Amino acid sequence: MARAPAPRSSPAARPAWRRRLSITLKVLIGLGVLALGALVTAVYIAKAQLPSFEDLKSSPNGQMIRVHAADGTVIVSIGPSYGDWLPFDRIPAVMRSATISVEDKRFYSHLGVDPIGVARSVKVRYDRGRWVQGGSTITQQLARNVFLNNQKKFGRKFREWILALAMERKFSKSEILELYLNKVYYGGGAYGIDAAARKFFGHGANDLTLSEAAIIAGLVKAPSNYSPTADAQAAVDRAGVVLRVMAENGDISPTEAAEASPQEVKLAPEPRQNSVRYFTDWALPQLEMLIDETEKPLEVWTTLDLSMQRAADAAVRKNSPAGAQGALVALDRDGAVRAMVGGKDYVSSIYNRATQAQRQPGSAFKLFVYLAALEAGKTPESTEVDGPVSINGWSPRNSSRRFSGTVTLRTAFAYSLNTVAAKLGQMVGFTTVADMARRFGISSTINTQPSMVLGTSEVRLIDMTRAFASVANKGVAVTPFGITKVTANNEVIFNHEVDRSRVLVAPYVAAQMTDLLQTAVNTGTGRAAQIGRPVAGKTGTTSASKDGWFLGFSSGITTGVWMGRDDAKPIAGLQGGTAPARAFAQFMTAAVAKRPIEQFETEVTLPEWQLEPDEQSYFGEPDDAVFVDENGDPVAAGGVPAQETYEAGQGVERPSARSERPVPEVDPGAPPPEQQLNQDWIDRVTGRDPRQAPPPNQPRNQPPEDERPYQ
Repeated sequence: MARAPAPRSSPAARPAWRRRLSITLKVLIGLGVLALGALVTAVYIAKAQLPSFEDLKSSPNGQMIRVHAADGTVIVSIGPSYGDWLPFDRIPAVMRSATISVEDKRFYSHLGVDPIGVARSVKVRYDRGRWVQGGSTITQQLARNVFLNNQKKFGRKFREWILALAMERKFSKSEILELYLNKVYYGGGAYGIDAAARKFFGHGANDLTLSEAAIIAGLVKAPSNYSPTADAQAAVDRAGVVLRVMAENGDISPTEAAEASPQEVKLAPEPRQNSVRYFTDWALPQLEMLIDETEKPLEVWTTLDLSMQRAADAAVRKNSPAGAQGALVALDRDGAVRAMVGGKDYVSSIYNRATQAQRQPGSAFKLFVYLAALEAGKTPESTEVDGPVSINGWSPRNSSRRFSGTVTLRTAFAYSLNTVAAKLGQMVGFTTVADMARRFGISSTINTQPSMVLGTSEVRLIDMTRAFASVANKGVAVTPFGITKVTANNEVIFNHEVDRSRVLVAPYVAAQMTDLLQTAVNTGTGRAAQIGRPVAGKTGTTSASKDGWFLGFSSGITTGVWMGRDDAKPIAGLQGGTAPARAFAQFMTAAVAKRPIEQFETEVTLPEWQLEPDEQSYFGEPDDAVFVDENGDPVAAGGVPAQETYEAGQGVERPSARSERPVPEVDPGAPPPEQQLNQDWIDRVTGRDPRQAPPPNQPRNQPPEDERPYQ
């Protein structure tokens, strides 16, 4: 008897897990189809939006900036540099092979994204706990370099995949490789293999050897780490990796790999960086405040005078003491920076001591003390008693270690008498002096302790030079600037306009200050700064000869010079009237050589006979400047309270070179003796040639109501 067939299971009897699995698979398949459709759609949309091959060839990476001197000469090009564009058939085969081997060995087989490379990257990420390998193909790298950035985010990575797939649909493999090798960044500002070959080896990419191609191909992974100019050994080691991979892939034979010698590759010498870079490093960051353009190539026109820059560089190098640094800034009458030297050697130190360093100015700070006194009603002929003075326990003394009785302000300024400066500061108020310094452009912190009149507040050279330039400009503010014009694609997008509207002091005050400054050069501490034409200026020397300054002006050019050690250690013999004044004179002689001689409309009166200076006075004696501790109390060098130092008679003693001609002590309360001048003495003190008649004295500046123009 035949058995009846078993009844079939109904759908309801099927296990629940099978139903859920079936539904899940269908949903996943549906989502996959939708995702694939979305991906294909996104790829073709991206393909339609991609620029043409010719457009991509002509589009630069990054912003090029060419900087011009005042005469139009290009002094530096900043930004990406490009060599010749090499078509695919002109790119050396070893360069193509080296790049593909080390960057994307399945370049000719994938569709723009390499699933194997991605999987390997994920595995390494899992093993090491961080992203080490990106798994990016050459096409992906090209898409990132041209269209995206280097942020390691999934959103950016997804866009990179879309673009890479789209580029593979639009361009051939040879076109992609041509774009890549001509546009990828190889370090040192070089984009493309030709620029890299010229930078590192001194010749074009047409003539690359196997070893050179291996070095360049190895740079893409980390241009800053493997750059031959930054780390030659790292570049050689990386090239060895490239050669080994090429041999493993069959692009070269093991013998060729063994015979290649990356360590024997001769590198092109680095171009010499001169002091012009101090100026461009200061000026170019200002572009962010002047313009908004960040993509178009820029032409930046500056104020730098190349002949003056060369003269400034030579003056600083020649006159700076051994082991010391030097800095110089020269401003034209409108504030244009004509020369800037931030140190003796830019290659060894890019630190700009002209604009960044803050140092004590010594007696050069007395400019603001006397400006405040002149504005308060004093005149160069006003008298003060050079005698003992004590202000809140602080008792300054003069470098000559003596007092000279009643003297004019002209004499006191010419010989940098500390006691008179202290009395003037007390008279007008130390806060008033600080306000005057701030008014004239001192941007650093200024203390208001009594010792501040001797220059205990740290200042910048460019700020001090600006202050002296404002005095030369008849009391009208001078603002230093280095950029005159900026163009983008021949369109002017910035033009500098000089502001001449801000008056700092009345013209008569500036004229009287010029009178004092000219006297300091003609007969006082700044005598070494004479250049055969009218010069006005002031020396500055800090305690223990740590800093030497000279600042002055002539024929429309104002120049500031600073010298000292970066570690602020003393320098034997450094005084404002020696090396800095000589550097000033050397530079200014060249700087104003082609400018007409300009007379100051002030009368230079010789100091009183009893203050006939000794040789040391001509070189700007240290100012016995003191420091201010954390409580604001004056402290001398070494941490000894200033008043104790002065009362004990300590300090730097320098024997007079003319001690055989003693100057009699003068009773501070006695009237000045009758002056007894003769022509021999005048010629000796002023250094004038007796065969040449001195220029006639100009009329004395009158009170405020007489504001005659002057230079």
